[in-house]
Amino acid sequence: MSTPLVIRNLGLCWDSLDDLLGALDARQWATPSLCPGWTVRDVAIHLAAVEHMLSGEAPGSMTESLPFQKVSDWMNDVEDLDDDGVLARYRQMIAIRRTELADVTDAQLVLASATPVGPGTYGRFMAIRVFDFWVHEQDIRTPLGLPGHEAGPAAEMAIDEIYRSLPYIVGKKIGLPDGKSITIEIDGGVSRTMHVAVDGRAGLVDSLDRPDVVLRTDSLVFAQLACGRIDPQGPIDDGRISWTGDAVWGAAAARNLAFTM
Repeated sequence: MSTPLVIRNLGLCWDSLDDLLGALDARQWATPSLCPGWTVRDVAIHLAAVEHMLSGEAPGSMTESLPFQKVSDWMNDVEDLDDDGVLARYRQMIAIRRTELADVTDAQLVLASATPVGPGTYGRFMAIRVFDFWVHEQDIRTPLGLPGHEAGPAAEMAIDEIYRSLPYIVGKKIGLPDGKSITIEIDGGVSRTMHVAVDGRAGLVDSLDRPDVVLRTDSLVFAQLACGRIDPQGPIDDGRISWTGDAVWGAAAARNLAFTM
């Protein structure tokens, strides 16, 4: 039996983050991450606590709600541990989840499940976990000056989550008016060209002959802007994000990509 792609990508995130956390010293564990109000230690605890919430819950068993109390219970359980203790408990939890997901099938991934973004499937929830792990890994790497894992299938799947939300971003956050369109070109770890047109409402389209705006940026900058992790003025000033076409809407797009925190 082959392992489903989303489970393989989650494993890649676990591997990369384990290598990163295992090499950190006390100062680095206490460093503020890009996630507002959280240190590197806080991020690791959060990620493991959500996996604890999922542990012991079979695919298809969480159709009405999620057992969020388990998150608080796990966080309270480890809050007084030193950094080595937190890392050990983090690794223990990830090992449990690896075992639980080792035999998950494609048929189980399509079972109905509550997710952090509403009703969906268990597979959709696991894709959100890939997004969460990948973004939080970059939350740690960027302030520590330890770049890595910006490319590959897990990064591609994380960018998929933002791509899926582009109609909301363009229509509601940027506010691009009816009849206008935008192309977003990203390069770096993930290379992709994405198109949104507003025809009554914003929607993804396969191509655009003459978009009103073309926005260009690095895939990591794109992700961190979309997740509200960095002030857009920085990458605007240093050229990491730029635009052509309608100058007003280009500037609005660069400054209003954030759709989640």
